[in-house]
Amino acid sequence: MGCVHGKCCSRYPPSSNGDSRDYRERGRYGGRHIISDRLLECVAVPSHNFNLEYSVLSQRGYYPDSPDKENQDSYIIKTQIQGNPNVHFFGVFDGHGQFGAQCSNFVKDRLVEVLSNDPTLLDDPVKVYNSAFLVTNSELHNSEIDDSMSGTTAITVLLIGNTLFVANVGDSRAVIAVKEGNRIIAEDLSYDQTPFRKDEYDRVKLCGARVLSVDQVEGLKDPDIQTWGDEETEGSDPPRLWVQNGMYPGTAFTRSVGDGTAEKIGVIAVPEVSMMELASNHLFFVVASDGVFEFLSSQTVVEMVARYPDPRDACAAIAGESYKLWLEHENRTDDITIIIVHIRDLSDSGANTTAILRTGRGGTPDVSITTGSEVFHSTVSELSDMQLC
Repeated sequence: MGCVHGKCCSRYPPSSNGDSRDYRERGRYGGRHIISDRLLECVAVPSHNFNLEYSVLSQRGYYPDSPDKENQDSYIIKTQIQGNPNVHFFGVFDGHGQFGAQCSNFVKDRLVEVLSNDPTLLDDPVKVYNSAFLVTNSELHNSEIDDSMSGTTAITVLLIGNTLFVANVGDSRAVIAVKEGNRIIAEDLSYDQTPFRKDEYDRVKLCGARVLSVDQVEGLKDPDIQTWGDEETEGSDPPRLWVQNGMYPGTAFTRSVGDGTAEKIGVIAVPEVSMMELASNHLFFVVASDGVFEFLSSQTVVEMVARYPDPRDACAAIAGESYKLWLEHENRTDDITIIIVHIRDLSDSGANTTAILRTGRGGTPDVSITTGSEVFHSTVSELSDMQLC
């Protein structure tokens, strides 16, 4: 959802919309796709004897009032982190504000560099992940980019062996497809960080934010009514964050990298990190900006991907459907970026156990261990560098 002006606050400088060097310099797997003009790529995970087959598509939005506005989404796919053939990274970054394109490109490059340069990455991936986001946020503040009213969300997946570590800041999303009998079920790997969530609403209120929709700010609705529906029913006028005595920044998310002004009222760069051990019934995962999920549910996206053996076809179909739905509901479209990663030839070794670890939710990390139908919860020590305001 982005800023109050729909991610088109004013004039935008030019930028690239992806990490084309990393993506194109790797070995080719198959030919170019006719529709998306993207390569189908494949990388092995030798430690667990399976392969990842993936593709990506990033499409500039349609902005009739800003015809020269560049795509502010960026992405990065980096295989063999630290030269390790079992460590791979996928990330989508959705910039917003006047300098959102520079912010998203800075963050997607620097975040991977920080992760890659940390010698303790494999020893404690969750701690390193959290630290990398905070370091990158600090470096963006200190860079030549004016991020006072600009920034980027980030949805990233780090695969180490057969384990996914998913770090989310903002309202983009990662989802995995799980085969259950004859059905394919979407399981969210991240949770959108917006004022629709009570824990995030409570946190930013404690940090001094006013939480109001645009209609409330403009006096069309009662500002004292501090309850909203869900994102599906109220997505056209969502609750937003404002300073106490001003009409800014108007962000519809509660976490972001950058956004120095919004940081003063609780918009933080602390990621929520989840961990999932892959099993043979995990078919593929999707990493995408909210340009995809604004009008498509996680389940719908997973069902669409499942219709296409080739992830390039699925990328093109989902981008096209997202674009169409945007124009049916609004007079513009958001930038749309999607990475689809198929998990090929993975077999279970031992029990089918899925571990889901989440940190950053209300400041108290927790672990959910799922074995069959039983779920166990335990507390993980709170990260010392975690900040809630």
